[in-house]
Amino acid sequence: MPLFVLPKIYPITDVRISGIPHAEQFQKLIHGGSELIQIREKHFSPRDFYESAEAALAVARQNKVRIVINDRVDIALALKADGVHLGQDDLPPEYARRILGPDAIIGFSTHSVRQAVEALHLPIDYIAIGPIFLTKTKANPDLPLGIDGLLEVRKATGDFPLVAIGGITSENFKQVLNAGADSAAMIGDLISDPGVITQKMRQLLHPLN
Repeated sequence: MPLFVLPKIYPITDVRISGIPHAEQFQKLIHGGSELIQIREKHFSPRDFYESAEAALAVARQNKVRIVINDRVDIALALKADGVHLGQDDLPPEYARRILGPDAIIGFSTHSVRQAVEALHLPIDYIAIGPIFLTKTKANPDLPLGIDGLLEVRKATGDFPLVAIGGITSENFKQVLNAGADSAAMIGDLISDPGVITQKMRQLLHPLN
């Protein structure tokens, strides 16, 4: 089975950070060239998250862009989203795969070399490793792995699709790609100023094309 191909930049939307609805963030990111976007919402009720994700999904479908739901397998299933991203304390990937089927994109967060290696045996499409740098977008984050830690994870996981996350900015994203990450997940640096989301996305992708 071929390995999942990740985009170089993997945006994650968050209303608390951006201050605008997920659907509007999607529009701006897509205009900037995004191909795969994760919607993350830790503070909405299930109904509010569903409705917000539904609106974002409509934007994604209109533009043939894939959407991944953070944490919530039930919402991903209900919306027929492209996939789900799971954390260490979420529904185990084995059960998410049973529920969502063989074609769903399933990503899984890890925070150490050991966790990343263990994840290789799970029915997932990509591993996320982080935080690489200090991050302000997550409560009680793990200690940063740094570039050396990322290099170690890359070596331990072979060519398995790998997303670097945590404190990644327009100034350091090339470092994580050069260290072996297939993709750089970006949140705060990319979406915190709604007025320049599209421009930032284009600037990030330009040197990679």
